[in-house]
Amino acid sequence: IEDEDMALRIAERIVKITDKLNIPYIFKGSYRKANRSRLDSFTGIGDEKALKVLEKVRNTFGVAVVTDIHAANEADMAAAYVDVLQIPAFLCRQTDLLVAAARTGKIVNIKKGQFLSPEAMRFAADKVIEAGNNQVMLTDRGTMFGYYDLIVDYRGIPKMQSFGLPVILDVTHSLQQPNQTSGVTGGLPQLIETMAKAGVAVGVDGLFMETHENPSEAKSDGANMLKLDLLEGLLTKLVRIRQSIR
Repeated sequence: IEDEDMALRIAERIVKITDKLNIPYIFKGSYRKANRSRLDSFTGIGDEKALKVLEKVRNTFGVAVVTDIHAANEADMAAAYVDVLQIPAFLCRQTDLLVAAARTGKIVNIKKGQFLSPEAMRFAADKVIEAGNNQVMLTDRGTMFGYYDLIVDYRGIPKMQSFGLPVILDVTHSLQQPNQTSGVTGGLPQLIETMAKAGVAVGVDGLFMETHENPSEAKSDGANMLKLDLLEGLLTKLVRIRQSIR
């Protein structure tokens, strides 16, 4: 969340597109970016201020909202404003974080660690379920390939779906190129359409995509974002693929 006006503008445009195409939509925004490579990187506008922006998006447009939490003591705070709590990939094995998210009663979306096999995500999901919450989704965001790249093993999608849980493909984070010597994560946004088409063809239950009016000016993850003007065209193609495989 860079500011309220930006969040509302983007949400309004996407709601119009997803309503037109009959796509269920959840608005994602981070109230804080807690894992930046450099100390001088933008991390947020303030936790409560950003959470209130997410709440305003929900109330203004009638859509669900999701945000990530980074520590167990943040779960209740964030749950007061959003519908879905997301567990970051690097933290997907943190038992106290998973249990705290589960106990809020919110839907919990767990991102697969870049270092984990799809099969290992069963144990992360089980921690939430055994804590009394069976509202769990899993999200694949790529697997580390060497030091500077990620790959998506599409076999992992049906493997995780076999747990009886919805599986999401995080298209844009899967195209990141982390650990650059500059300290700023790179990306391959020219492959967003390819990655998304493949995910839909394999049968994912949903897509996670970062978008921005001007990715080159985005304060976080701009290198792998989809330009907002391109979103409707891409989603139109993806709906056709989805319809053709049903």
